Formats: sequence, structure tokens, C-alpha cells
Amino acid sequence: MNKSTKKFLQIIYAVFFLLITETAASTEDENLRRLTKPQSAINFGVGYLANDNARFGQYSGVRNEGPYGTFNFDITKRDENTGTWLKLLGRNLGLQNRDIRFEHTKQGHWSYFIDFSQTPRYEPFTAVTAVTGIGSAHLDVPTSPTTGEPAQLKTERQAISFGMNRVLPGNFEAQFHFRNEEKDGSRIFGRGNRLGPPISGVVGGYEFLPEPINYSTRQFGGTLNYNGKDLQLSGGYYGTMFINKNTALTTTGGSSAGGIYAPNLFSPIALPPDNQSHQLFLSGGYSFNPTTRGTFKAAYTRATQTDSFFPTQSLAPGVGSNLDGRIDTALVQASVTSRPLPKLSVVANVRFEDRDDNTPVLLYNPLAGQLDFNGNRWSGLNHPRSFSTLTSKVEANYTLPMNFRLIGGIEYEHWDRRWQPTFVGHRARTDEISYRAELRRTLSDSVTGSIAYIHSNRFGSPFISTMTATGDPFFNTIAPLNLSDRNRDKIRLSLNWEPIEPLSLQVMVDESFDNYGHRSGSNLGLQNGSARNYSLDAAYTVSENLQAVAWFSRNETFIDQASRNWSPADGSREIWSANLQNIGTSFGVDINGKPTEKLEVGASLSQSFITDKFKQRTSDPATYSVPNISTELSNLRLFGRYALRKNLSLHLDYILNRFKTNEWTWNHWIYTDGTRLIQDASQIVNFIGLSAHYTWQ
Repeated sequence: MNKSTKKFLQIIYAVFFLLITETAASTEDENLRRLTKPQSAINFGVGYLANDNARFGQYSGVRNEGPYGTFNFDITKRDENTGTWLKLLGRNLGLQNRDIRFEHTKQGHWSYFIDFSQTPRYEPFTAVTAVTGIGSAHLDVPTSPTTGEPAQLKTERQAISFGMNRVLPGNFEAQFHFRNEEKDGSRIFGRGNRLGPPISGVVGGYEFLPEPINYSTRQFGGTLNYNGKDLQLSGGYYGTMFINKNTALTTTGGSSAGGIYAPNLFSPIALPPDNQSHQLFLSGGYSFNPTTRGTFKAAYTRATQTDSFFPTQSLAPGVGSNLDGRIDTALVQASVTSRPLPKLSVVANVRFEDRDDNTPVLLYNPLAGQLDFNGNRWSGLNHPRSFSTLTSKVEANYTLPMNFRLIGGIEYEHWDRRWQPTFVGHRARTDEISYRAELRRTLSDSVTGSIAYIHSNRFGSPFISTMTATGDPFFNTIAPLNLSDRNRDKIRLSLNWEPIEPLSLQVMVDESFDNYGHRSGSNLGLQNGSARNYSLDAAYTVSENLQAVAWFSRNETFIDQASRNWSPADGSREIWSANLQNIGTSFGVDINGKPTEKLEVGASLSQSFITDKFKQRTSDPATYSVPNISTELSNLRLFGRYALRKNLSLHLDYILNRFKTNEWTWNHWIYTDGTRLIQDASQIVNFIGLSAHYTWQ
């Protein structure tokens, strides 16, 4: 924690103790306080984690067995003489994912706030590595496979925010905000290449190089709002700045196998460069009459990247000291909502965005003109990507007899892409039209239902062939997912039912089916896909002191694709296919009860099963298909609240959390420097906490 953060917390704690001392000393009548003063609360205690884990405390730091403190508060105070409010909120102050906020407000005049938050992120995999210098911009990598020691990678964000607003004469209001976030730590990264020329039996070599994280991200802006009877306007400025204190990652050591392709020659490695963006915007709304209202937004954004290349970087002739990247984005959107007839309502909106990439096109890689592993030559130029999109939608809602309601709509999306392809199939234009029809009906006071059907069709201009530097065509057989022709049909059913007064049920079912087109002369790429989602929610009120909620959901996603591999034996390309499936089933139960006036208890159970299937196939029946990956998540929470007094209670919480997987991605993988990534495939966590909760006015 840096000095400015410590100073900020000291100020907040001082305000906290001032507020609690003055408020607790109040001797006004209790009933009067309840009517005229807001309630404040403080919660403090201790918890104990019985098991080490990597998943349960990934974003809180509750990972290692031992005690943890809990401290939360929500303090509000109103000054009767000035009409101002002071509010101080703190959450998880005993843990690593803490935040604290101070607000000072005079309603109808002005307000400001100061906020601090801290969020860790622990890598769930442990790196067993001999690489040293982790967290810095210089790493020492073994020259041959070496067994190392466990290392825990993590990042941590610390953000301080400030904002204020001021009500001005004439229905105007000014707002300002600023946020600075510091992110430090390290995350998984690496380098690799084929170790040598393209000969039979050669495989890639990859070395473990944790990326150092030392970022500053700033967001700031100001807004001037106008709130009239019929017209509302909001205009202002929004800016961002990203600063990376490490320009490059340098290494010593590493493998020298592979000649000019050896991994140890890839040093330094450039890291994410500094960049910034600036936006001017104006939005508003106007009520033409009691039944018709329009809204609009216009914005212009300029994003630039002018961070200098690191000093030792090899640059081609003609390349300047930085990318000189610039992207200009213009956005215009408008919407109209109207009820021209008592039974008819209509909404229409349109949105246009143009992204103009003005980054200079230069020769950054003169070596691209040499033959690569497949005997091809490339241009070595960078490729700016400009595009524009137009989306529009019209929807009507009409009330029919017998409690029916008919909804119909048309949506259109158009893309223009202004760049030339390199390695991936490309088309300059795509269009997609969607039609939606929905029928709703209230069958009785306790039953409502709806059925909806959506059909969409995506098509576009002819595909543009990718070319090498010599003009030869290159891998023009697959249409990318976002560019391929596609017909999609989707149906959705929903039902809300209250069979008896204390019981309510909600059922939702939707299914969609995709059929993809292919490039001329090829049957490779995406074939078809489908998705199914089912859910059931139930709530039952046994009595005023006992309620229960249960839910169930199942999600299924399927997609078939085909491609082909190069065979090193005879140079042929063998067709293969994969039927990818993701299936998730989840359910849960929540019960809350109050057996006595002073005692409140509850239980919450949730369970999830997630399976990923690959189902690879080729013309050779003996081809090995990778095994399925299954993950199981379980969480049980029990709690009790006992009131010692009206404003003082004890809280007891117990959590049982389980994570189980057969995820095999890293199980048999070893980097060429000897590093392995491991995780506990079965993690069980027991956590128990005891705290006191005190309220006052």
C-alpha cells in the first residue's frame, strides 16, 4: 500500500470515529430519531478458513488457512441546521478486496464523494518454475529444462475516485469525476517458436515468461446537464489515459536451439504501450407530447498511441520513433417512442458508428519478404482497420381482444470494413436482417405466458482472397465466424403461474438453430450450431416467518466445424471435424426463517455441473480425440442471526465450498525451460465467521 493510500485511509478512519462518537452520544427520543434520522450500522468480527485453496479466495485473498477479520460499516448523519448529509461506507475492510466511500451532500445544491477500492486477482494455477525475477521487467530463464520452486502469480488493483456535482440556476447541473487505478503484479506470458527449419518431427518450443504488470489507468471527465419540462440535455467530455511503467521485457538465458529461430533471441519483448483517448459528447431527450418522446446521442472520440518504441528496438528504414497510431470514431444515434393509439405503442431507433483508423502504413518487418516455414513471402506492413456500422430497429406493440398482446419488430445491421485481408478470410460488407414476432396473454389473474419467434439472415459481399507478397492465394477455404452467411431461428416460451397464493412459478425455454454458409468451392469452416436454455424458478411463502426459493437451469451449446491438417508424411491435407459441446446444469435452494422473535436462520445451497466435449473425428478411425473436461462447483451457506437487543445482534456464518475438475490442459504440458503449471483438481473449503452487528440513529 503506497503512502497516498495510507494517508487517505487515515483521513477516512478519522471521519468514521468522529461520526460514530457524535452519533452514539445522542440522547434524543428514540421514536423521534426513527422518524427524522437515518439508521447507521457497523459490523465487526472474525472468521476462520479451515483449508488452503486457490479458487474460493481468488478475488478476496481468503486463500490460506487461518483467521481473517471482518469489518463493515454504513454510517449516515444529517445536519439539521444546514440540511447536509454525511455518509461513510466501508466493506470488507479486514480482507484484501476492500472498499471505502465518503459522501457529503446538500440535496438540491451540491454533493461530492471520495472512494477507495482494492481488488486482488490470484492466478488459480501455481507455477513450478526456475525462472527468476518474476514481477520485474527482467527475467533470468534457464538454458535447459530445470526443476524449479512454486511461485504464486497475482495482480492487485488499487483505485481512488473523486466526483462532485453542483446544481446551477436555470435547471442546469455540473458534474465532474476522476478515477486513478494502479494495477501491479504479474501474469502468465511466454515466448516461443519452431525450433529450427520445417523438418519432420520438429515441434514448437515455448518458454515461461511472466509478464510484469505495473499499469496506471486514469478516467476523467465533466458533464453539464439541463433538465427542462420537455427538453433534457447532457453534454461534456470524457477522457482516458493508460500508462505502462514497463516498456519492454528483457531476458537473460533461455534456449539457444533453433538457430535464427531460437527463443533466447526474442529479447527484449515489447509490452503494452501507453495510449489515451478523448471524447466529446452530447445527448438528450425531448417530449413532443404526452405520448411521444425522442432521444439522441452524438459523440466524437480520438484515441492515440504515440508511446516511443523502446531504445534498443530494431526498426526498419522509414519507421519513426513511435507508431503514431490514431483512431477517430464518430457516433450518432436516435430513438423515438410513441403511443399513437391507446392500444398501439411503437419504438424506433437507429445507430451509426464510423471508426477511422488513421495510423500510417509502414514497412515494419523487412524479413517478411523472406520465405517462411511454408515457402511464402509477406508484405511486412501494418494493417489499420477502419469500419462503419449501421443498426436500426422498429418494434410495435398492439393490444388485442381477450387479453392478447402482439409484438412485432424488424432489426437491421450493416457493416462496412475498409481494410485488406492478410491471413484470415475477409469480406468488405455484411448485412443481417432479423424479424421478431411475439404473442403474450394473461390467461387469468394468476397465469401469464408468451411465445416468441425470431428469424435472422446474415449475408454479404463476395469474400476477398488473401494473398501472399508474390500474389499467390493463401488459405481461402474458411469463412470466419463473424463473417460467414448464417440463418438463425430462435423460439422462446415463458410462463408465470401462481397456482396458490403462497406459491409462484416461472418457466422459460428458448432454443436457437444456426445454419452456416461456406465459401465457394469449400465445405470447411462452421457447419451448424444450436443452443438450448431451460430454467425454472419457484418461490413459496410458508408463513410470514418462513420463505423458500428454488431454481433450476440447463444450458446446452453445440457447434460443428470442419477444417484440414497438413500431414508431414506426404504433404497432404486431411479433413477433420469437431462437434463442440458445452453443457451446464445448475440448481439451488434458499430458505429463510424466523423461528423466534430474536432468532433468524437461513440456508443456501447451489450446485453446478459444466462439461465441455470436443468429439474430434477424421477419416482415420484410430485418431485420438481429446477427453471431455468436467467441472463441478458446490456452495453451501448457513447463517444465524440472534438479537441481543433491538440494535445489537450476533451473526454466525458457515460456508462449505467445493471445486472439482478433470481439466487436463496443463496436466502434461512442460515449457522447454522446465516450468509446469499445476492446480489442485479437488478443492474443499470450510469457513466459519462470528460477528456483531450494531445499529443506531
